[in-house]
Amino acid sequence: MNNVRILGIDPGLRLTGFGVIEKVGEKITYIASGTIKTATGKTEDREELPARLKIILDGLFEVIDTYAPNQVAIEKVFVNVNPQSTLLLGQARGAAISAAVIRNLPVAEYTALQVKQAVVGNGHAQKEQVQEMVKRFLSLLATPKPDSADALACAICHAHGGQGLGKLATAGFRVKGGRLMG
Repeated sequence: MNNVRILGIDPGLRLTGFGVIEKVGEKITYIASGTIKTATGKTEDREELPARLKIILDGLFEVIDTYAPNQVAIEKVFVNVNPQSTLLLGQARGAAISAAVIRNLPVAEYTALQVKQAVVGNGHAQKEQVQEMVKRFLSLLATPKPDSADALACAICHAHGGQGLGKLATAGFRVKGGRLMG
């Protein structure tokens, strides 16, 4: 059987969630999850941005070196109402992608809609629903925190979608209400 270890990443400037799962055949097993915390104070100073990005990069290097994933799945940035927040999130995401490519890992990208659709069955699911489904999928004893749950959900999406269901032909289909429509 082909073992695949997937690192899911939910990028954020204050908290970057990570989740590692292993897929053997059709079975998915929880390996680890957590958050990389960069928040140092109340404000997001421009001068502290490089230091925060370095914390994300170094933290993900440690995760990659510890858990040895074969692949990385990361959530795509959505355009926020606040352009400054979107730019900052994009920079955190860039640091996360950089960690993966520097370690020569392939990176797959998924929208929040795709992740929620794959894990909950509804692209507009609430965070609590994602947390509960991740707990069920991975037979966890406790509900994971939101950032960890989102990262694990991204990894689960990749395990299901990037390697199986997601490779279904989607030509001629459109997404409506978080569902694939014919």
